[in-house]
Amino acid sequence: QVQLVESGGGLVQAGGSLRLSCAASGSITSGNIFSNNAITWYRQAPGKQREFVATINSGGSTRVAESVKGRFTISKDNAKNTVYLQMNSLRPEDTAVYYCNALDWTSRPFLNWGQGTQVTVSS
Repeated sequence: QVQLVESGGGLVQAGGSLRLSCAASGSITSGNIFSNNAITWYRQAPGKQREFVATINSGGSTRVAESVKGRFTISKDNAKNTVYLQMNSLRPEDTAVYYCNALDWTSRPFLNWGQGTQVTVSS
């Protein structure tokens, strides 16, 4: 089965930047995931539910959560089977584990969740 693997997290000071990557692996058809499905970033802070951060559909249209609008940008490189999340002007409240997943035709994530990548923003 296709699996999405998150990377690029780390420890950064408030106001800093990070770029997260979401890459597909595990199947010769994994590249189709990025061509045919929307890919979405989520995050989960300690003690909180997983929440939507940003999404990019197969045509390249994007949408981001209000809490990160103007600071985070989602993009993709179909040739590399990778989706990126550029995070600028990071705040301590952005601290969380960040996950990516593909959406099915009902706009629900349908792949097994990966381990995510930890983002920690110090004040």
